Amino acid sequence: MKVAVVYDAENNEEKKMVDAVFTAVSTKFDAEKVVFGDNFIEKIKKFDFVFNLSTHGGRETRQIYVPALLDLLKIPYTSANAYTHSICMNKNITKLVLKQNGIPTPNFFDSNAYDGKAKFIVKPSMEGSAKGIEKDSVVSGIEKIENRIRQIEEEFKQPAVAEEFIEGKELSVGIIGNGEKIKVLPILEIDFSRLPEGLEKFYSYRVKHLYAKETNYICPANISEKVKEEIEQYAIKVFKVLGLRDYARMDIRLKDDKPYFIEVNSMPQLVPVYSDITKMGEAAGYSYNEFILTIMDSSLERWGLI
Repeated sequence: MKVAVVYDAENNEEKKMVDAVFTAVSTKFDAEKVVFGDNFIEKIKKFDFVFNLSTHGGRETRQIYVPALLDLLKIPYTSANAYTHSICMNKNITKLVLKQNGIPTPNFFDSNAYDGKAKFIVKPSMEGSAKGIEKDSVVSGIEKIENRIRQIEEEFKQPAVAEEFIEGKELSVGIIGNGEKIKVLPILEIDFSRLPEGLEKFYSYRVKHLYAKETNYICPANISEKVKEEIEQYAIKVFKVLGLRDYARMDIRLKDDKPYFIEVNSMPQLVPVYSDITKMGEAAGYSYNEFILTIMDSSLERWGLI
């Protein structure tokens, strides 16, 4: 079987991930790295399967182009289809789907019902990797919230999402597999207690990208068995409701032992050691190569290829 590991040319910072996934896939399959760019359609036709790592896209949408083209060409691939990616890329739409299905998520900002006291976090609705999330993203008072919404919309040229800021533990939960073989990975707790004084104690862009060494990652998280089981049940429901496939990651805030699902990543990064889901995989007993090949085998089985 010829397998293409598809990636974005401009993602130089993700070269480590592309090389690592390629190395893992190559231990079992005839693999080749293929950039998503000019002549992609002609190049990809010679492959039997795609391990998709492409997250870039056009002016207003991203992460949907490779799966959409592969569907058209009838070439099987890892992760979700274009439809699911488009839902998960829009945080406002994701939250509406979660609310409709009884999955706890922070309330949207409603100026008519706002009491002027609660804190809200305002961020771009269609960005990943904590882009647009800063210390000043958490605000209270109707004027400050509305000003922050306007700032985000002007800077990122997209709608903002403003949701109640949940004071509590920051968690992340990953899932691998499909159908009856879905496996919830050990829940990751992101502990900000060692960050320098004055730095925001949540996953802002600078905390995520500049203070990873000062951030403490605890896996499995320090939570009760009851809370763990509740999060796992909700995570599986989210996975199924959104049509996620093969692997995914969800961000959660925990307050008074109640989980609130914040965001859903339909194709989380797979950078060795660095990425949250690879930390969970390690805690579950997988080596990096084993983790990647488990994703690969889950996808092949879903497509009926093994």
